[in-house]
Amino acid sequence: MFSDKDIAHFSKLETPFYYYDLNLLEQTLNACKDAARAHQFHVHYAMKANFNEMVLSKIKAIGFGADCVSGNEVKKAIDIGFVKDKVVFAGVGKSDREIIDALERDIFCFNVESLQELEVINALAEARQKIVKVAIRINPNVDAHTHANITTGLDENKFGINSWDMPACAAILNLSPNLEFIGIHFHIGSQITNLEVYKNLCNRVNEFSAWFEDHGFKVRILNVGGGLGIDYHNPHQQIPDFATYFKVFSDFLEVKPYQEVHFELGRALVGQSASLISRVLYVKNGKKKNFIVLDAGMTELMRPALYQAYHLIENLSGNERSMPHPQGTVNYDVVGPICESTDCFGKEIPLPESFRNDLIAIRSAGAYGEVMASHYNLREGVKSYSKEV
Repeated sequence: MFSDKDIAHFSKLETPFYYYDLNLLEQTLNACKDAARAHQFHVHYAMKANFNEMVLSKIKAIGFGADCVSGNEVKKAIDIGFVKDKVVFAGVGKSDREIIDALERDIFCFNVESLQELEVINALAEARQKIVKVAIRINPNVDAHTHANITTGLDENKFGINSWDMPACAAILNLSPNLEFIGIHFHIGSQITNLEVYKNLCNRVNEFSAWFEDHGFKVRILNVGGGLGIDYHNPHQQIPDFATYFKVFSDFLEVKPYQEVHFELGRALVGQSASLISRVLYVKNGKKKNFIVLDAGMTELMRPALYQAYHLIENLSGNERSMPHPQGTVNYDVVGPICESTDCFGKEIPLPESFRNDLIAIRSAGAYGEVMASHYNLREGVKSYSKEV
């Protein structure tokens, strides 16, 4: 909830902007750290979720590593102070330039997603007389039971090396003197709220770990990815249940004494820490539809247009009025100013009767919000502010 002081502060700022609650972020990070420590698990932050420097500074300070999926994310992680030995580079399409830059920065590990990529990294490492650690990202064909566009662990997805390519993978590793195999990596999707899914993943991890060990490879790292979801409908229930999440892996993973278990969490750490604050430009009431047109659009928050994602929408100004609307609420389609019909944050949203210049908060926007903002329609870049007591 926003205080009267927060709302008064918002009214003085140019909208739209992202507003970060860094206190909540720190509480979430500490909850995750404590829950992981109970099992001696290692956490890497998935930088693709949010690379705002205020956010990254908090995550770096807590001691987590960085999971990167582009060369610039690797560079950003190291420049902001993440320890090199905790920086991992994944991604299905690493360019030669990105691989070379990461090699020169001496990162911890490459999570490799194709047979060709293994050969390319070996050749680039050999040319620079380096031995590089690699983990094999395996596509386990586990259904994450989430939105089709954020599922990554099925046979039809582009990510990882498929099970039938394991013998060829082992052969390439044995013939690549500049590669040091250290483990296996999985990531089956995002916004996963059914923890039964992770039991299925654990079974597959156990199978592939045994396969590599049976073929002469010592598996030191079991990287099970991330994907833990948040409650978009109830942003006030703000900190995910990390203890229950980690317990699933503690109960069902078969971990040898020399093995480490690594996680790559993004949304669960940062998702509830930010809201997109916008103003009502216009109210258009019609016979069939009532529209609120905001000054924020899909250029500031792409998720609803891209995934049909739900975000709780609140009228911060309407809550302050002494005389409520006689009907209690009005159903509005909440839309943005972009020249696309998909520029819509929600349909038939019940809100207090709304007026021009009312402040609107779109909640749970800390993950895949600011990072996906664009300049489409030559829009200005979105600003960000923070709350920290």
